[in-house]
Amino acid sequence: MNRSMMMGSILGAIAVSAGGAFAGYRMMGGPAGAEVVSVKALTRTIRTPRQECHDEQVTRVKQARDTRQLAGTGIGAVIGGLLGNRIGGGNGKVLATVAGAAAGGYAGNRIEQRVQQGNTYTTTERRCMTAYDIREVPAGYDVVYLLNGKRHHVHLAHDPGKRIPLHDGKVLAST
Repeated sequence: MNRSMMMGSILGAIAVSAGGAFAGYRMMGGPAGAEVVSVKALTRTIRTPRQECHDEQVTRVKQARDTRQLAGTGIGAVIGGLLGNRIGGGNGKVLATVAGAAAGGYAGNRIEQRVQQGNTYTTTERRCMTAYDIREVPAGYDVVYLLNGKRHHVHLAHDPGKRIPLHDGKVLAST
């Protein structure tokens, strides 16, 4: 026999032996893992609070010293009484004076009230509110797999791919 034929025969025998050994190992070792049917990625929402503040212009009414508008009522009553006194004559003069004082008092009260409401000042106030930053973070995977012809569910921290490894016929969820 020539040398190249001898070398070819030896290499062929080695290749056939290796292939047979590998096939036998696969047959005796059983399945390499459970077949994954579906994988669903899970997330959870995290809300992080933070303060959001801004300055705001606010108009306020100054505190009046005369909260009952007594000065306006009094001045209006005096002016109204004087005007009513000039209008009437005889007994009507008294009635006109009283009516003028009442109307003048009411008008003076309302005028002072309007003046007080218009007496305002503007200030800057800081307004704050709580706002939330929202983000989604991974929360693992829900996995459905087939083992011995039955469907099973497991929650894993990672995506298992097409197969889940087995150890003594049980799923290795920590790998």
